[in-house]
Amino acid sequence: MAAALGNLGGGGLVFEPPGRIADEEEEEEDSPAILLSVLVQHGQVGLCFYDSEDSSLHYMADTPDNYDLHLLARVIQEVAPHVIITSAKQEHSMTRYLQQLGSNPNYKPEVVTYPYVDFGLEVGKQRLCSAHLPLLPSDISEKDKMSYLSSCIPFDSSLLPRAVGALLKCLDRRRVGVELEDRSVGVPILQFHAYTLKGVVYIDKDTYSVLQIFKSDLHPSVYKLQSGEKEGLSLYGILNRCRSKFGSKLLRQWFLRPTQDLAVLHRRQEVIRFFTSPRNSDVLSTLQALLRSIRNIPGLLRRMSLSHTKVTDWQSLYKTVYSAVCIRDTVRHLPQSIQLFSDISGVFSDDLHYIASLISRVVDFEASLEENRFTIKPNVDPAVDEKKRRMMGLSDFLTDVARRELEQLDPRIPSCCVIYIPLIGFLLSVPRLPTMVEKEDFEMEGLDFMFLSEDRLHYRSQKTRELDDLLGDLHCDIRDMETAVMTQLQNAVLQRSTSLHQVMDLTAELDCLMAMSSASQEYNYSSPKLTSHRKIMITQGRHPLLELCSPLFVANSFQSSESEGRVKIITGPNSSGKSIYLKQVGLIVFMALIGSDVPAKEAEISVVDGIYTRMKGRESVSVGLSTFMIDLNQMAQALNSSTGNSLVLIDEFGKGTNTVDGLSLLAASVSYWLRKALVNVPHTLVATNFHSLLQLGLLPTNGLLSFLTLETAVDGDELVFLYQLKEGICQSSYAANIATLAGLPTDLVSRAVEASEHYRTGKPIKRIDRASSDEQTKRCKTVVEKFLSLDLEDKDLDLQSFMKDELLPSAGELLNHS
Repeated sequence: MAAALGNLGGGGLVFEPPGRIADEEEEEEDSPAILLSVLVQHGQVGLCFYDSEDSSLHYMADTPDNYDLHLLARVIQEVAPHVIITSAKQEHSMTRYLQQLGSNPNYKPEVVTYPYVDFGLEVGKQRLCSAHLPLLPSDISEKDKMSYLSSCIPFDSSLLPRAVGALLKCLDRRRVGVELEDRSVGVPILQFHAYTLKGVVYIDKDTYSVLQIFKSDLHPSVYKLQSGEKEGLSLYGILNRCRSKFGSKLLRQWFLRPTQDLAVLHRRQEVIRFFTSPRNSDVLSTLQALLRSIRNIPGLLRRMSLSHTKVTDWQSLYKTVYSAVCIRDTVRHLPQSIQLFSDISGVFSDDLHYIASLISRVVDFEASLEENRFTIKPNVDPAVDEKKRRMMGLSDFLTDVARRELEQLDPRIPSCCVIYIPLIGFLLSVPRLPTMVEKEDFEMEGLDFMFLSEDRLHYRSQKTRELDDLLGDLHCDIRDMETAVMTQLQNAVLQRSTSLHQVMDLTAELDCLMAMSSASQEYNYSSPKLTSHRKIMITQGRHPLLELCSPLFVANSFQSSESEGRVKIITGPNSSGKSIYLKQVGLIVFMALIGSDVPAKEAEISVVDGIYTRMKGRESVSVGLSTFMIDLNQMAQALNSSTGNSLVLIDEFGKGTNTVDGLSLLAASVSYWLRKALVNVPHTLVATNFHSLLQLGLLPTNGLLSFLTLETAVDGDELVFLYQLKEGICQSSYAANIATLAGLPTDLVSRAVEASEHYRTGKPIKRIDRASSDEQTKRCKTVVEKFLSLDLEDKDLDLQSFMKDELLPSAGELLNHS
């Protein structure tokens, strides 16, 4: 191994192809677990979590949170921990939050409480200092280790180190990831990552749902109905063209964490603009093909740190590093003014070339696959080569030994051979004679009987003992020596793990941006101009999902500046497209905030701090609240939390209660925003069918307020939707026309129109199931005429029968209708 390291010191080596590396073979994934530790005190939250997938510890410095712990809720929504660790002595806000979390039927993490002493500051520091950190030298002093840890964990935070201590206790008790290892092997921590929500755009789960940013569907395969879900028609589904699992994972994180950081967004935009150019399509295809070969680096390094590396892991690592070097060489020919290309060119250091060359020179993939174990190539370790040569020549040598041994055996023995069995050594093997029935018959002079196998007797002779002393256990020696070489190779790789983690981060980012570039080209998106001014302008915007399902989609624009059009009231018939327009604006703004191109001719979008919605989302049964209460909760969130940099989308608020109360609440809510100072008025879109809101003048006169409607046309009795937005107010809901389109009976619709017209004009509405006065008069005349035509002198006249058959039924019918 030392010779190999020395020989590989220089540059100019040529990579060998990976040979029989199984391209399509899926590497085995360990089931990851995430454990989160949190401490809440005096309005501050300190938390950290451990991800067993890559053995990383993520921490968030102490951060202020409100009484409802919105920040903690957002972290748990993003991280989705399997276990939450907290103190048994906790504030009421934390107790209340855990109770709410426990009532959620869709997500129930395990909650573990430890005594308050386990959250002590010094206890936490001591546990962290005693943690298993494979990347640090084993002989590092405690003082130096604490100095290193202080550069990773902000010990000046009062809550974070205490949360870390409790997390490490839980990891040690549960033996996360090392359940089958000896107790002396600790849970490894390979990385420390700072975790922050600073600059993240606030979007709650209801908004994610109604905008259809994510959508999980049951897997169509009958074999996966119980085990998995797939992404349905969603924004994430159409933008995720990633070629790697870690790219898809990072893209989901971007979706869950849209940012206000213009530098980050511009970094993403410049890469997308480069790859959306048709002249760069070949480079895009080349890089995407290379990305397919990048494997799960954190998982590989984790198994290396535990010495669980398999032959397939070495194959995957070689292919990964080899492809990473090819990516670097390709990117170095691209414009280095693009920051990501510059980072890849610089960060993908010669360490990658060194690792790939070392693996290529050391690992014999062909022999490793045949023997299903780590095998080294010739000229790596002279001692191993010598033992292998002796092993290769052993067959002829043992044949000669067997021939000489046969001369000294009982003449009845027709043949013999000398065999080598690992861990046992050399043995003399002879066939079992018919006379050898009992064990006493196996005894031979000068030989020690060992065992019987497949009608052959195995003995140890003086000569085989000499062979054991002379040659030793070659097979085991070779395996031990090759294992030692593998350990040195693992250490050499782990020492350069920083470079490998940087490869993972940058290739994941590259994968995401190329995926969004591909989607932008296919769907004809454009690059939005991002600004810090409070302004949103969208020209001919489109709904990114609906346009894929509709053969013809009508584009509409949106404009909201600092002093004009910040609050828009949209009216129009049902099914005219009001809700789609609201969602379209929300999705376009969201796409801009993850750095993506947007479905519009052009757009100028300011960074917003939150997207708030009041739209139909959750079912009331699943959350134990009435539909109207859910509406009020969503509206309260928008009213209390939105700022002048927020986007608020309100759809049909107030319909869950009676008309007067719903109309009053909607008018009061819109007036609340309009009476705010100019800098505090959010970009607000309100879609409503409460035309009285405008007709009765319930809103204050304000230059920030504008009215929009979606055009329709009436062709005879048929209502035609044009889906085109224009300024103005819709004077009618066209409910009758829409009811006819929906298939309601014509008589029913006609009566509804009549009743509506009488109500609108103040006329009394007559019952249609009561006979009119003319009909009553006509019936009375008929009865009278029949009575007058009677001949009262007729002896056969039965007056009682007449009254029963003619007079009483008619009278009863008249009474029933009166």
